[in-house]
Amino acid sequence: MKKLNSIQIILIISLIAGGCSVEQKLEVQVFETSAGGNKMTPVAEFNVSDNLPVIQIIPDQEYQKITGFGGSFTEASASLLNALGPENRKKVIEAYFGDEGAKYSLTRTHMNSCDFSLNNYSYASVEGDHDLLYFSIDEDKDDIIPFIKEAMEVSSEGFRIVASPWTAPPWMKDNKDWRGGKLLPEYRETWALFFSKYLEAYKEEGIDIWAFTVENEPLGNDYNWESMHFTPKEMTDFVTDYLGPQLEKDGHDVKVLGYDQNREHLQEWVDEMYRDDRARNYFDGTAIHWYASTYEVFPDALQYAHQKAPDKYLIQTEACVDAEVPKWQDDQWYWSKKATDWGWDWAPEKDKHLHPKYVPVYRYARDIIGCLNNWVDGWIDWNMVLDKRGGPNWFENWCVAPVIVDPEKDEVYFTPLYYTMKHFSRFIRPGAVRIGFENPDPSLLITAARNPDGSIVVVALNQERKAKSFDLALGKSSQKLSISPQAIQTIVLK
Repeated sequence: MKKLNSIQIILIISLIAGGCSVEQKLEVQVFETSAGGNKMTPVAEFNVSDNLPVIQIIPDQEYQKITGFGGSFTEASASLLNALGPENRKKVIEAYFGDEGAKYSLTRTHMNSCDFSLNNYSYASVEGDHDLLYFSIDEDKDDIIPFIKEAMEVSSEGFRIVASPWTAPPWMKDNKDWRGGKLLPEYRETWALFFSKYLEAYKEEGIDIWAFTVENEPLGNDYNWESMHFTPKEMTDFVTDYLGPQLEKDGHDVKVLGYDQNREHLQEWVDEMYRDDRARNYFDGTAIHWYASTYEVFPDALQYAHQKAPDKYLIQTEACVDAEVPKWQDDQWYWSKKATDWGWDWAPEKDKHLHPKYVPVYRYARDIIGCLNNWVDGWIDWNMVLDKRGGPNWFENWCVAPVIVDPEKDEVYFTPLYYTMKHFSRFIRPGAVRIGFENPDPSLLITAARNPDGSIVVVALNQERKAKSFDLALGKSSQKLSISPQAIQTIVLK
């Protein structure tokens, strides 16, 4: 047999390479949380079947830039951390903000009291103080402010804070009550000044506020806890005529987010907020909540809001498992279809179908994925820490948080919701860009983003009670993977 010389060998290899593509193995790191017991567990071995569906990542398809993920600094959470021993207090703060934790990058706090406060209070407590000469944030100095400062010390990359008022003090309102009512016209200037004073007071404490929402839930909450009502026009008029000019005059560089309630009313709000160039100039974006349904993401509303103002922020500022008392040390409950929300009992008959029982983990993961895939750039959870009763809460409006504590026994429980948030917040960093994908399996929910460092992150949710396998492809590289039954995975492509 005649031997081939080196030139002939090179020529044959070149012809083969030119005639067919050589598939390369995609290098990945996989982390999984599952009903079977995984908690951000690294996974290196996969049981795959034949004829796998191919999920193709398309990095050239770029969508919104990510602002961040995180939770809220409430008086309830801060007071509970004060009641824990120093070791567990540090453990919780590290878990949320540390380099080995969830690395929260976008947070929220309340201005004045809210339902998750220990009582009603305002920074402007002196009636008739038009110039806010007696404005004071002393109420926050023993709980919320220390919590924020410790988080700042732990966070190596820092985080942004969105501040939201639930209500003006009763003396500025037409009903003289903490709940409901509207801002009196004669106090519009004073209320705008309030925001400016708040920025200055927090800055003196070494804390920068990145953004405001104008009003938490301007449609109200049936007069249950702190609230103040605005129509879309009233809020837009307040921002363009009072709040925006006041912040401008005082030289504050802060974002202003409008609306701040459920998504089913988004269209009428963004139509008004971006009604003209002046209003568009003062609003930096829109804030939304998820309480209109336990399963519906309202993609059409989100798409409409983005198309109305594609250059503006669209941030989910509040979500929680509401109307439930936390289940202590019971991981399986969070993976079970047993949770109910306010609408299970109280929704009008026409909306009952939007509020069936649900799986808490699925609700979180499904909503975050759905939001990201429909232009939302930030997602903020509600309380970071609550007790076994779902409080403290002066109105006894009990809810669930990702971390539950028993201050009397100095014990901490990281629920599966904590790990669910971590799957997104730890790996998809601020400045990441959501990218495209093709997914032939509609029962496997996924989203994908490319971080500023170039790494690509895919988050997948399998809600079925059987494992799934798939071929994850990026260009000519691919990797056969599997995901456990009832599981979330974060896949980092190197």
